[in-house]
Amino acid sequence: MRIKSPGRLVFAVIMITLGIMGLRKGDFTVVWQPVPKGVPARELLVYLSALVSLTTGLGLLWRRSAAIAARILLAFLILWFVVWRVRPFFTASFVESTWSAGKTLVMTSAALILFSWFATDWDRRHLGFITGHKGVRIARVLYALGLIPFGLAHFMYVQATVVLIPGWLPWHEGWAYFTGATFILASIAIMANVFARLATALSALQIGLFALVVWLPLVAKGNLNDFQWGEFVITLALTAAAWVVADSYRGSEWLTFRTRRDFTSSE
Repeated sequence: MRIKSPGRLVFAVIMITLGIMGLRKGDFTVVWQPVPKGVPARELLVYLSALVSLTTGLGLLWRRSAAIAARILLAFLILWFVVWRVRPFFTASFVESTWSAGKTLVMTSAALILFSWFATDWDRRHLGFITGHKGVRIARVLYALGLIPFGLAHFMYVQATVVLIPGWLPWHEGWAYFTGATFILASIAIMANVFARLATALSALQIGLFALVVWLPLVAKGNLNDFQWGEFVITLALTAAAWVVADSYRGSEWLTFRTRRDFTSSE
């Protein structure tokens, strides 16, 4: 069954924007960072990642090109995860390594859902284990796993989280712990398939609210440093990816212990 997915369009626009940013900066955008300095052909990888972002984003805008665009983006994200996200588990700090892995998993989950929706006959014959309902279920698990580092970071870096909370909100530490806990609870709900649609929608809303409440006021003031700009951009990208995952639940009930049906394509 085909549905219209607003999340897909937003995700496509974000990928196009990331591609343009990468080409203009001549450096990795936050979706692809970090990549160690001194890596052979690092500059080539910078422009390759930017071109993949730009071309796949453009491809996702049209139904006829969406299948190949989703396939390329998914393959590139999986390869990126294997090459650049596995090694830090053994060489970097716990939060640093899992945070990078988490954001890549969330982006990969959106790409996998789009691939499942737009899979061609060839895809279904040769890659049937990640198309249709199977692909959507795997994508949701990847999304759930990606949320865990976001929640843990709030607990392990409470003070760094507190300073980002707007002054007009009371109980800053309470908000830091609360939002961290909701990420982890959402992850558990999605993997257990208990109120999964509600958990996905609320987690997407929460990520989007970070962009609106935390980063947008700083953008309006024009006093963001490079790190904060990166956080604003990655928050937008993660919001778009989460929206795609939330769209995959259309047709299922909000308060249910099991998902009755999935949408397997979009237009």
